[in-house]
Amino acid sequence: MLDLNRRQFFISSAATAFGFRLAAATSTARGLRVAKTNQVHSVCPYCAVGCGVVIHTSGEQVKNARPFVVHIEGDPDNPINRGTLCSKGISLKEFVVNDRRLTKPLHRAAGASEWKEISWDEAIALAVKKIKETRDRDFVEKDAQGRIVNRLDTIGMIGGCTDTNEINYLLGKFRFGLGILPYENQARL
Repeated sequence: MLDLNRRQFFISSAATAFGFRLAAATSTARGLRVAKTNQVHSVCPYCAVGCGVVIHTSGEQVKNARPFVVHIEGDPDNPINRGTLCSKGISLKEFVVNDRRLTKPLHRAAGASEWKEISWDEAIALAVKKIKETRDRDFVEKDAQGRIVNRLDTIGMIGGCTDTNEINYLLGKFRFGLGILPYENQARL
């Protein structure tokens, strides 16, 4: 006697009675979804594992159209996840295709109640100006005992979970060059 659960019974009954080949149908449906799309390989932004993803986009070659994300899936060629994704990684398309997602810098001036959209050049210039002002004002060359410390305790830095070793190396050079010691990274264990 066969030991089938209800789902297996219905699948095998449909396949036997009507001659369905579900694997072929599933494969064809997947192919239709990503047919004629461009593929971009990326890294899932949710944790420090660094799972590879393939982002399927469409609309790049069409005039007067904005490119859009069609599908996001695990990268089968990635040695870390081999095509699999966790529950957060599977929901990546909802993260990317979201009308509430910020795509431009916002700035709220001191004393203002509203955020104002600014360009990336303005945002970078503003950040550089604030870092320079703070460093000039608060840099500590020597401590109370006269020892050279060269530190800046009034600025901290936060690293992201998807920062690569190379990015963390450069962030370290940048922050130590400024004398910044406070540092947090959600990827560290």
